[in-house]
Amino acid sequence: MSRTLLSLSLAATLLGGTALAEAPKVVADIAPVHSLVAQVMAGVGVPKLVIQQGASPHEYSLRPSEAQALQDADLVFWIGAELSPWMADGIETLASDAAATELLEAQGTTALELRSNALFEKHIHGAHEDDDHDDHADHKDHADHKEEGHDDHAHEDKHGDEGHEEHGHDDHDNHDDHAHGALDSHAWLSPQNAMTWLNVIAGQLSAADPENAGTYFANAAAGRAQIEATMAEVTATLDPVRDRQFIVFHDAYQYFENDFDFPAAGAISIGDASDPSPARVAEIQARISDEGIDCVLSEPQFNAGLVATVLDGAQAKTAVLDPLGADLELGPQMYRQLITNLSAALAGCLARS
Repeated sequence: MSRTLLSLSLAATLLGGTALAEAPKVVADIAPVHSLVAQVMAGVGVPKLVIQQGASPHEYSLRPSEAQALQDADLVFWIGAELSPWMADGIETLASDAAATELLEAQGTTALELRSNALFEKHIHGAHEDDDHDDHADHKDHADHKEEGHDDHAHEDKHGDEGHEEHGHDDHDNHDDHAHGALDSHAWLSPQNAMTWLNVIAGQLSAADPENAGTYFANAAAGRAQIEATMAEVTATLDPVRDRQFIVFHDAYQYFENDFDFPAAGAISIGDASDPSPARVAEIQARISDEGIDCVLSEPQFNAGLVATVLDGAQAKTAVLDPLGADLELGPQMYRQLITNLSAALAGCLARS
């Protein structure tokens, strides 16, 4: 009898080990994407993060453990070459057998063109306004989501966009010269995109792991409901300060602005790793002076001296926004906390004492 029980116990252990081994090995590029994948995988497995928090995704050197995670991966979820041009080669070299999903190109994703001007005008929201914010699934046509005044451009120039701009050039006066058709890579700051991506992630995971498809899609549905609730909270946070104007450090927040109908008045820099030209700084300073800008926002990793220069002699307040959530704990809750923190920092900076 004891020998039989031992055999059954050993079999159960082996079966249990096999079940765990069958969970897909998944990696995500940045923390907000990792959070969405972790939401969908809850109860099945945990994804690995490729780009450590606090690091710039535009240029990054993989640590050995991160390279190994890519090499072992069954699935890779990443924003795309617009954000991390180096990662395309990494996937091709280390994860050629993995199913790689470029979220900026995923069906249903709202993709916006880069803005090159220092000063922004009020947005025309297109489908967001015409449909009273309904039927966001129709946003899959990138051309429908360009800013007013842009034509429908092909995407052939997209990989020469923001990543190259943010790495810098010798002549800073050329920073404002972007090819039309280049996409803004900060698409994770649209909660509408995040909800779309939860379904995309669930679909890819289910294709790789059909036995857990029910869990993946149930988790995605729960995640979408939670993000919708977060959006309602953010709207309530921003409503009291909608009559006020703000300038951002670099133009990373266009998707957030569109989703919440809360446009910035301008950006000090196009990129987060290059200094703006003196002419661009002068434009921003003039707008702050002429239009009584209430708030100028900085970011934790970048040149605080630029914000001080822009604010010289102005009465505007300042606060810090972090589009990547560098200090937030990884996991399913991280994405919603990121969006909540952005709105809280913005509303706090715009509040008048």
